[in-house]
Amino acid sequence: METLKTSVYDISIKDILGKPVDLRTYKGMKILFVNVASKCGFTKQYKGLQELYNTYKDTLMVVAVPCNQFGGQEPANATEIRTFCELNYGVTFLVTEKIKVKGDDQHALYQWLTRKRLNGKSNSSVKWNFQKYLLDEEGELIDYFYSITSPKSAKITRHL
Repeated sequence: METLKTSVYDISIKDILGKPVDLRTYKGMKILFVNVASKCGFTKQYKGLQELYNTYKDTLMVVAVPCNQFGGQEPANATEIRTFCELNYGVTFLVTEKIKVKGDDQHALYQWLTRKRLNGKSNSSVKWNFQKYLLDEEGELIDYFYSITSPKSAKITRHL
């Protein structure tokens, strides 16, 4: 069967302020995509994500992707999300616009992350907030990690 594998770098997404993000900017770096929510039991992982980013920021971009599809745990608007991240966790990594990570209106980024025919590696489904997808320097999917995996877990850092 012919593969439809595409490049993550061709996907359009905006940052939390509504400005287009060119994912090609991060070519040559690993990228960790994480669907986030401010009212989740895993929200404290923002701290670990920031520490991970601080440690590896020359070779890793962390991309927080707000989503309100799990328990309505991200009801905030863009300004509220940005303020929450900065004030509570000192977030300096990229935070995108709020998107859908599953279902009929799934954003193209998460279609790519979760479909083998697009990413060339594996199929998955986003189970909850703070699920993580790690890409290598060429934009190839390395692996994904469920919410319970801490950002600084050896499961992730061994790839960095």
